[in-house]
Order: sequence, then C-alpha cells, then structure tokens
Amino acid sequence: MTRARREAAGAPSEAAGAPSEAAGPGPGASMPGRRRRRGEERVVSLPNLVTLPRLALLPYFVWLLAQPGHRDWFAASVLLAALGFTDWLDGQLARRLGQVTRLGKVLDPTADRALLATAVIGILVVGAVPPAIAWAAIAREALVAGAAVGLALAGARRVDVTLVGKAGTFGLMCALPLFLAGHSTVSWHHAALVLAWATGVAGLALSWASVAFYLPLARAALAARAKASERLTAGRGPG
Repeated sequence: MTRARREAAGAPSEAAGAPSEAAGPGPGASMPGRRRRRGEERVVSLPNLVTLPRLALLPYFVWLLAQPGHRDWFAASVLLAALGFTDWLDGQLARRLGQVTRLGKVLDPTADRALLATAVIGILVVGAVPPAIAWAAIAREALVAGAAVGLALAGARRVDVTLVGKAGTFGLMCALPLFLAGHSTVSWHHAALVLAWATGVAGLALSWASVAFYLPLARAALAARAKASERLTAGRGPG
C-alpha cells in the first residue's frame, strides 16, 4: 500500500476521534455548579450560627424591658444594639466566606422581622418610643410580611431583601436602642434621644422607600410563576 493510501485509510479514524476532543470536559464541567448548589443546601454555617442568637435572645430582651423602675433599660438597649449588629455581621460572613445558603436566605430576614417587631412592640408598650415611629414601622413590616405570604401562596419565588430595605432596617435598629437609652438613667440620655429621632426618621424613610423597589420584583416573580404554569400546561397537551 502506498503512503498516500495509508494516510487516506487513517483519515476516518482521526475524524472519528475529533468529536471526542470537541466534546469538551464532559460532565466534570458542571462540578463547580454542583458544589455551589450543595453549599447552598447545607444547614450548618457560620453566618447561620450568627443569625440564631437574634431569635434565641428575644425572650431575654423582653425580660429586661419588663423589669421595674427602668433599671435594666440600658442593658436592654445594649443587647438590642448587639443583636442588630449580628444582622450586618451574618451578611458579611456569608458573602466573604462564600457561605450563602438557602436556609440563611430565609432565616436572616425572618430573624430581622422578629427582632424588629419584638423591639418595636416591646418598646412601644413600655412607652420608650414615640407611637408615630412605632406604628409606621409596624405597618411597613406587616405590609412586607403580607406580601411575602401572598407570593408564597401564589407559588412565586421568594423576593430577596434589597439594599435599601436593609439600610432602613439598620436605621431603625440604631434608633430603637437609642430611644431606650434616652429613657434610661444614663447621663447622656438627652443626646441619645436626639440621635434616636435622627436615625429613626431616616430608617423609616428608607424602609418605606424600599417598598417601591419590592413592587417590580414581586410583579416579576408572579409573572415568572405564570409563565412556568403556562409551559407546564402546554407540555401536558390537550389530553
């Protein structure tokens, strides 16, 4: 057989080998995505462990508020400030350590709302926060919580917390401990009240402004749910 014929005979085998090279790395290419999904599914993570005290220490905060003579109101304000700090801390840890989990996406806003609602109602009951500030915060939280429940009942995806909403919550979580300190026996209680009003008004403004950001996100979630239902119905066919 001549050299030309040998090369021609070898060509098909080389061509047959080409698809395997073009096929790329194969199933292994999806490994980073699978690892990321497994990471999101885990329950135990450092950010989640930071979030849990916001729920676990709420009864102790209420107990401090209930003590007679305002004697533990400053301690309650310090505890509330520390619990509010964990809201910022767990988010930073989740992003910097790559430990964003599905549980954390639910647990963090749930703990935020539980802390804020408990703090606002508790401080309102003992008379340490102006009713206008308290009821405006309660109304906003009720609106957002109701919208979240409505989306869940409609089968739509959960809407993530926006940066503006986080900033509003942060402002309120600064104001509430300051209102408590302002009604306690510390020597700087007058300055605490001034700071409380400033951060409280700013926090409320941002909290209500964030509602405007949530509306298009909620509409998009409902639209995506409707399209998914249409595709499912079309896939089943007329039968």
